[in-house]
Amino acid sequence: MLKATQITKSYQKLEVLKGVSLEIQAGEIVAIVGASGAGKSTLLHILGTLDRPDGGELYIADTNLLKLAPKALAQYRNREVGFVFQFHNLLPEFTALENVCMPAYLSGMPEKQAQARAKELLDYLGLEARMKHLPSQLSGGEQQRVSIARALVNKPKIVFADEPSGNLDSNNAQELHKLFFRLREETQQTFVIVTHNQALADMSDRILRMRDGAMKLE
Repeated sequence: MLKATQITKSYQKLEVLKGVSLEIQAGEIVAIVGASGAGKSTLLHILGTLDRPDGGELYIADTNLLKLAPKALAQYRNREVGFVFQFHNLLPEFTALENVCMPAYLSGMPEKQAQARAKELLDYLGLEARMKHLPSQLSGGEQQRVSIARALVNKPKIVFADEPSGNLDSNNAQELHKLFFRLREETQQTFVIVTHNQALADMSDRILRMRDGAMKLE
């Protein structure tokens, strides 16, 4: 599903990633863990094509992502990659339904089809009664489920999550963790999750540990 080879990244002479290599199989849930400053989020953003490495190779399926032109890469990211962030990043002036529809509209999906897909996901995630609510009218756990629906609306090959439970209380965090695994079982979705939550990491199929910009050998 995903293969990264010798990924490097520096910011103003600070070497953040020092030749990181990894492979993720389809349907896996993989946790990336490590101390703050280890390079976890930088790596996740590069794997998800939100940032470019200074060196290395990156493939999702058979697509060499670093060879794509910027416009083609943006289109690929919209259709094939999903993101879940710690702070949700929902647009405050739009309803839950409208937020979930946004990536589908950007991909060119017809409005009726996009809304049907968004409603299906929100219903699946237990938010059928909250579709017309603004983010400010939703709880933290509800906002995070909306962001997961948004990540899944285009049926991406892989979903990247950066500290997805970091802004949730323990009960909502536990429910979020269960949801990832339910999605994997029912849709064969692939997840790569950066987390400080050891309980979530321990539930994953594999744990990748980072230290000082490199993968730590177990």
